[in-house]
Amino acid sequence: MSYFSVARFTNAAAIVAATITFASTSAVAAPKVGEPAPTFVGVDSKGKTHNLSDFKGKTVVLEWTNDGCPYVVKHYGSGNMQALQKDLTAKGVVWLTVISSAPGEQGHVDGAGADKLTTARNAGPSAVILDADGKIGRLYDARTTPHMYVITPDGKLAYNGAIDDKPTADTADIKSAKNLVRNAIDLVAAGKPVDPAVTRAYGCSIKYKS
Repeated sequence: MSYFSVARFTNAAAIVAATITFASTSAVAAPKVGEPAPTFVGVDSKGKTHNLSDFKGKTVVLEWTNDGCPYVVKHYGSGNMQALQKDLTAKGVVWLTVISSAPGEQGHVDGAGADKLTTARNAGPSAVILDADGKIGRLYDARTTPHMYVITPDGKLAYNGAIDDKPTADTADIKSAKNLVRNAIDLVAAGKPVDPAVTRAYGCSIKYKS
C-alpha cells in the first residue's frame, strides 16, 4: 500500500474519531494576533540554527506536522501542502515546518529522517525545525497537526489556526475548501487585516514530551 494512501484512514472512522483534536485553551497562553510573534531559536534537520528574528522583513509561515497523522496525510498525500509551500516560497515567503513529536512518539524523526521525509513527500519548506522537547510548540500553543501560523514582515502574528475550513481527513474536501493560510498571506501582502485571523485548528494532537 502506498505510504501516502489516505484510504487507510478514511475507511477507518474510529481512527479518525479518536485522533481529531481542535485547538483549545490550555495552561499556556496562546499568542495573540496583532501582537509580536513569540521569538524562538530552533535547529533544523541539517543542523542549522534559525532565529525568528533572522526573517525580519519577510512573511513567515509556521506549519506543525506529524507524518503519521491522517489529517497531515490528507494534505501531503494529495499534494495540497507541497503546492502551497512551493507557491509561497517562490514568492519570498519563509516556510518553517516544525516537528514537535517527542522521541518514541508518532511523528518523531531525527534530522536524516526529516530530510528523507521531505524528499519522499516532494515537500518544499524553507527548513524543517526539529522541536523534540516541544519548547517551540508550547511557546505557540500549537495543538494539532497541522496547525498553521502566519507572521507578518514586521514580526506580528497575523493568523493562527487551521489550514482550511474543511476539518476532515477526506482529500475530496480539499477542492471545495477555502485555504485559510493562502487567504492570510494574500491579505498580508495587500496590507489588509487578515479575516479570519483566528480559527480552530483541526487534526491529531501533537505528541509532546510528557
